[in-house]
Amino acid sequence: MNGAHRRRPNTPFNGRIEKRFPTCVPVFLASLEERRSSERTRTENVSPHGARVISKWSWQSGEESIITPLTGGIPQIGRVVYCLSKTGDRFSVGVEFPDRTVKWREHSSA
Repeated sequence: MNGAHRRRPNTPFNGRIEKRFPTCVPVFLASLEERRSSERTRTENVSPHGARVISKWSWQSGEESIITPLTGGIPQIGRVVYCLSKTGDRFSVGVEFPDRTVKWREHSSA
């Protein structure tokens, strides 16, 4: 990793600085704030401090979620930073994990 991608001391975390990897990881996604159905879905891309996840639900910025990789990873609590409408009644949801680093296991299909 070169110096251009390192965070300067005392600067806020910005997930856009990190390299994202187009990785499909099957996950279990649930809201910590709303009583709605959880769903089995997948990531579109991942980084050490976040992921873009496909969802059948519209999410609000700031909403807390829990993402559990179905490949045996540890459940992660994250914060929604964006939700974009996709075709086919689906949404792309950006989730960040600013206080921790997540090691994603690659999977070729959900």
